[in-house]
Amino acid sequence: MSYETGAGEIFDAMRGKPTTGLIAKPVAAMIVLFARAVTAVRAIWPDSGIPTRPCVYFANHSSHGDFILIWAVLPPRLRQRARPVAGADYWLKSKLNSFIGRDVFNAVLIERDREARTQDPIEQMTQAIDAGSSLILFPEGTRNLTDQPLQPFKSGLYHLARTRPEIDLVPVWINNLNRVMPKGEFVPIPLICTVTFGNALRIGAEEEKADFLARAEAALLTLSPKPPGSGE
Repeated sequence: MSYETGAGEIFDAMRGKPTTGLIAKPVAAMIVLFARAVTAVRAIWPDSGIPTRPCVYFANHSSHGDFILIWAVLPPRLRQRARPVAGADYWLKSKLNSFIGRDVFNAVLIERDREARTQDPIEQMTQAIDAGSSLILFPEGTRNLTDQPLQPFKSGLYHLARTRPEIDLVPVWINNLNRVMPKGEFVPIPLICTVTFGNALRIGAEEEKADFLARAEAALLTLSPKPPGSGE
C-alpha cells in the first residue's frame, strides 16, 4: 500500500472528527520547520514594518511551495490568519492533498474551470477577508516557468481590490525557491531563500484596471534582487 493511499484511509476515517484539527496543527509545525531547514528562509520587512491588520499578500509564483515560504516566515499571530488562495483542481486531487490544503493551510480553494464553478472566486476571497483572514495570492495565475521575472497579472487582484478598496495589498518577492525545487526534481536542493515584503498599496478611487495592474507589477518587481527583464 502506498503512503498516499494509507494516508488517505486515515484521513477518511478522521473526516468530520475533532482529531483532524489536532493532527493538522503538528503537521503545520512540521512543514514550517522543514521549509526553514531546507531553505534557511528569512524575511525582509519594509521600513513600514510588519502588517498589523488583515491584508492581501501578492507574490511572484514559480513553485508549488511558494505560499509555504510566505506562511513560514510570518510571525505566528499573522500565520494563524493567513490563508493561501489556490487551485481546487490541485489541492483536491487526492485525500492527502485535500487534508494539507483544507485542514493544514485552510486554503481558499478556487475552481479554475469556469463552467464547473459554483461560487464566484472574488466572493470567496472577500468572505475570507470579511471574516478577518489575510490572503496569500499569486496574481500571475499560474507558475512562471518562463525566463521573464513575472508573467502578466490576471485581473483577479484588480477585482478583489475594487471590491474591498480599503484592504492593504502587500507585494512579496520570493527569491531562490525555483532553484531549491527545480522543475522535474523531487529532492530539494538546500539553498538560502529570501521573502521580501514591500510597502502596502491600495487601489485608487478612479484607477483603471490596466493602470492598477501595471502599478502592482512594478511594486513587486522593485523587490526583485535582479533588474527587471534579466530573468531568474
